[in-house]
Amino acid sequence: MKAVRFDRYGGIEVLQVADVPMPEASRGEALVKVRAASINPGEAKIREGQMHAMWPATFPSGQGSDLAGIVTKVAPGVDSIKVGDEVIGFTDQRASHAEYVVVEAQNLTSKPAKVSWEAAGSLAVAGSTAYASVRAVSVKSGDTVAVSGAAGGVGSIAVQLARRAGAEVIGIASPANHQWLAAHGVKPESYGPELAVRLRESRIDAFIDTHGQGYVKLAVELGVPRSRIQTIVDFAAVREYGVKSEGSSAARNASVLAELAALIAAGDLEIPIAATFPLDQVRAAFALLGQGHIRGKIVLLP
Repeated sequence: MKAVRFDRYGGIEVLQVADVPMPEASRGEALVKVRAASINPGEAKIREGQMHAMWPATFPSGQGSDLAGIVTKVAPGVDSIKVGDEVIGFTDQRASHAEYVVVEAQNLTSKPAKVSWEAAGSLAVAGSTAYASVRAVSVKSGDTVAVSGAAGGVGSIAVQLARRAGAEVIGIASPANHQWLAAHGVKPESYGPELAVRLRESRIDAFIDTHGQGYVKLAVELGVPRSRIQTIVDFAAVREYGVKSEGSSAARNASVLAELAALIAAGDLEIPIAATFPLDQVRAAFALLGQGHIRGKIVLLP
C-alpha cells in the first residue's frame, strides 16, 4: 500500500509517498481503508523537529492522526464495528496519511450518512481540540467569548460550539473570513492595533486563543479571569500567566467524535474544507497549510 513517510527532520521536501507492507490488526483493532485524513499544524512541527523533546520521531516515520474510512478487517475482541462499516476515528501511531491504517476499535465511531468524507476525516484533532477549549473556559449562555484564529481548523469549530452554548462570540480573523463568521452568528473583528480597544468595549468573559502571538497577554490585560483563558499554542504564556491549555487529548475519544458528527449530520455544525489533495500531493497540502490564514481544514484523499 501507499503511505506517507519521512526519514529525517526537515521541510516538506522530506515527505515521500512510499510502498509499505499492509498493516495487520491485532486484538481489539480494525483495519480501515482510509477515504479521508486531514493534516494538522502539529504534524508539520513534528516533521520539522520542533517537537523532538516532547514527541520525538522514530525514522522512517509515518504521520497523521485524523481519519475516516471503511472497515475492511476486524481482529478478535472487536464487537463494536464490523467489516463494511463507515467510520470516523483517530490513531496515535502517526499512520493515517496512508491508504490503510490499523486503529484501536475504541477510537472509532460510526460515520453518519449525511457527513461527508472530507468533514469526517477532519474531525478528530481539530474537533476534539475545539471541544476541549470551549469546555475549558466554561462557556455558558450570556457569556461574551473571544476566539483568535477564528476561521482556522480549530477556531472555526470553537466559535460554532461556543455559539451553541449560548454565548455571544467575537471571532478575530482576517477580513476575508468575516463573511463566513457573520453567517455563523459570530461577530467578526480584524487583527490590528485597535483590536484591544474594540474588545475592551465588549467586556470579554472568556478568551480562546488558537493563534498565539500575544493573545493570552491581551486577554489578561483585558481583565479576563485567567481561569477562563485557554490557548492551544502559546505554552510560554501558559507558564507565565497560569492560564489553561487543554489540548486534543483532553477530549479525543469516540464519544466526542460521535457527538460532533451528529451535529454535522443535523446541519448544526460546519467543518469548512479549504482544499483537498490526493495522497501523492502531500507536499503541496503542507505547503498550503504553511501559508497560514486557511479557513478550516486541508484534507488528503488517499
